[in-house]
Amino acid sequence: MLTAFSLAVEDTFAPEQRRAIGISLALALAAIAVLWLGFGWVLDHARVAGIGWLDDLIAVAGSVAALLLAWMLFPAVTMLVLGFFLDGIVAAVENRRYPGVGPIRTLGVATGLSSALRFSLLALALNLLALPLHLIPGLDLFIYYGLNGYLVGRGYFELVALRRVDLGTARAMWRRHRGRLVLAGIVIVFLLSLPLINLVAPVTAAAFMLHVFERLRRDEAAETFAGSWRSRLTED
Repeated sequence: MLTAFSLAVEDTFAPEQRRAIGISLALALAAIAVLWLGFGWVLDHARVAGIGWLDDLIAVAGSVAALLLAWMLFPAVTMLVLGFFLDGIVAAVENRRYPGVGPIRTLGVATGLSSALRFSLLALALNLLALPLHLIPGLDLFIYYGLNGYLVGRGYFELVALRRVDLGTARAMWRRHRGRLVLAGIVIVFLLSLPLINLVAPVTAAAFMLHVFERLRRDEAAETFAGSWRSRLTED
């Protein structure tokens, strides 16, 4: 996992990723702005108390809360954003690190976006439902990283894996390696929660999950090969 992460950091700042970093910065800032302004608009127009000065105070506090909420929901939104330009990021890393993997499966933009949208909406919904739990000290970080680590780990894994294997194989791999992939998801969520770093984190996250996926594929291929030889030796 550490090797995959260090490779991903190198890949993030490789010359061929400059365009992806620029797009990631722009879309990340836009995502945060849309979430913040959207939540702020709702709170500003709620007029909960019906008293002018009190509603204004609530609106100001709500604006700050909306920014924090937007930051908290940012990992879920990045999955949707990543669906638009994943191929370019991953293809650049594959050309650099895995030149012999062969052509990708033809999915089309709609398939990638559909998968990203499904996990993004699920993550948004579950995070909103879990908001009351974030008021409990000590439990909030566990909920935030545990819940988002699972959802983001699975979402990013599926986005990367479907370029190489079918959906059934991807889900079988997820079940076999769930623990490692959830841990990878927690690492991604941690990056996405760090100010400034989270602006380029989607590029790092995509490269990181690619390295994790390729390591799992290599390990499984080695196990299959070793199992076939053991079977032959047993038969002989």
